Amino acid sequence: MLNNQSVDTIIHARWVIPVIPHNTVYENHSVVISGHKILDILPKDAALVKYTAKEIFSLDEHHALLPGLINAHGHSAMSLFRGLADDLPLMEWLNNHIWPAEAKWVDEDFVADGTLLAITEMIRSGTTCYSDMYFFPNISAKVAAEHKMRTQICFPVIDFPTAWAQNSDEYIHKGVELFDQYRNSDYVNVAFGPHAPYTVSNDPLKQVATLADQLNAQIQIHLHETAFEVKESIEQYGVTPIKRLAELGLLSPSLQCVHMTQLSDDDITLIAESGAHVIHCPESNLKLASGFAPVDKLLNAGVNVALGTDGAASNNDLDLLGEMKTAALIGKAVAGDASAVSAHQALEMATINGAKSMGLEEKIGSLESGKLADIIAIDLGQIDCQPVYDPASHIVYATNSHQVTHSWIGGDIHMNNRQLVMIDTLHLNARVKQWAQKIKDADSQQASVTA
Repeated sequence: MLNNQSVDTIIHARWVIPVIPHNTVYENHSVVISGHKILDILPKDAALVKYTAKEIFSLDEHHALLPGLINAHGHSAMSLFRGLADDLPLMEWLNNHIWPAEAKWVDEDFVADGTLLAITEMIRSGTTCYSDMYFFPNISAKVAAEHKMRTQICFPVIDFPTAWAQNSDEYIHKGVELFDQYRNSDYVNVAFGPHAPYTVSNDPLKQVATLADQLNAQIQIHLHETAFEVKESIEQYGVTPIKRLAELGLLSPSLQCVHMTQLSDDDITLIAESGAHVIHCPESNLKLASGFAPVDKLLNAGVNVALGTDGAASNNDLDLLGEMKTAALIGKAVAGDASAVSAHQALEMATINGAKSMGLEEKIGSLESGKLADIIAIDLGQIDCQPVYDPASHIVYATNSHQVTHSWIGGDIHMNNRQLVMIDTLHLNARVKQWAQKIKDADSQQASVTA
């Protein structure tokens, strides 16, 4: 009789939702992990015969396994600004609260603590890979790598000086150095992050397009976020922001377009033909009254649409499970069609579509043999979740982040039965409270000045 094959980990679950193949749910299956990758997905009985594991997780009765969620846009360190200035229009929120707070507080320590706070929240709510665009990206990358969290770090490029750089040339120079530093990292992928068409002039945008092409790097930019942005671009440049980017050579399969709430049919055609990706942030768009991305139209046109939370300062959480539900519901209302943006489409937006936008679809975004073992487990056993007819639909429409029980990144367990494994939350929480008091006192003084 042949011996069983020895592997590192076997996870047994009631349901496995692999995302690929599309619209598929396996029942009473097991995921087998060897090293950092998925070796096999097969019925539990067959797994018990074929494999012997160093560690076994038996989640059979009421758990679903699915790919770790991919948060395709955010500003992680801004978690320290969560709730700082709610219920204000975008420009008032930025000019009178966020930008003054950033000018006063953002430094390496702020970014380190804010990033770790964001990573903690994301792991607890099922995210295993996230995109970050913020100052001191070198610190964000270091924190993510130290905690074995998968990330796309979009280093900022803007025309004006900040605490991290003085001009666009310095932003780009520092960013390219960061790209070289993490070129072979297992966890950190560095991308270009020109902030928005209204904060970056033509020459730096052309330089970004050229360098990204040479380095085979991704580019992420806020685009068509508000009607005012589009109007201002037409007045200043004679074209919409997306057409300006096309003229400058940025519109390509490497480009991730964040928000995209103001789109004509011609814009959608242009995006589809270019192969660029759209990052949909529905809850942030709602909170700031920015508008509605026409997700159903984009998907029907063949555009890859991923999902992001944006920063906790404008959301106010990094819960991608909640974002999926919001995206599906808004997508139906905007399309006027109850079948638009289905549960399975929303799940794809939060997993494989996010991986595609980052150029990582061969590594993550679905549960398939040979891919990295980025996996989460969700408990669907509580009475208020019963009955369960379609677990994929249930996860989108009837599940919250507190039902995430386990998380693995590259086969390493990060949360075991709701307990974080790699993060000291006690000391982190103490530092966050210190930041909160300082930020609150300074914002109150700023508000009295601008009143």
